Amino acid sequence: MKKVIIVEDEEILRNLLHRKLTAEGYSADIAENGEEGLKKIRENRPDLILLDIVMPKMGGFEMMEEIQKDESISGIPVIIVSNSGQPVEIDRAQKLGARDWLVKTEFDPQEVIDKVIFQIGKGEINEMEEQGEEQEQTNEEGNEQSSPNENSGEGEEETL
Repeated sequence: MKKVIIVEDEEILRNLLHRKLTAEGYSADIAENGEEGLKKIRENRPDLILLDIVMPKMGGFEMMEEIQKDESISGIPVIIVSNSGQPVEIDRAQKLGARDWLVKTEFDPQEVIDKVIFQIGKGEINEMEEQGEEQEQTNEEGNEQSSPNENSGEGEEETL
């Protein structure tokens, strides 16, 4: 199961994102500040980080600087979820490795899911649904074509 950590100090948003991600088939963990988030990232190695910028104890930029120093976690994609959309902040986040940016007041939860899917693929529930659909298509195609051994002569004994 793909793991996402939400590092966000606003409880309502943190819980909303957690519910949405788990409903979409992701394993979602939460942290209330940068220190807690960094600790959990090092322990659990998530596939993606949703990160606020302004938080107590350690802010998002400081957290990203620490992530970049640690080769074992520096490759984890980061999506910033912030109240600010200032170009200076977006530029700084990109230089620190952020892959995307969402302004809290301008997005709906589905937009977050779309950006998560873009970065790491669909959650387990969606993957299982897609695999089921692919299996159905494969079965339908298999019924239309003959099996590989049917006309190839392979596996048949020659009689003399």
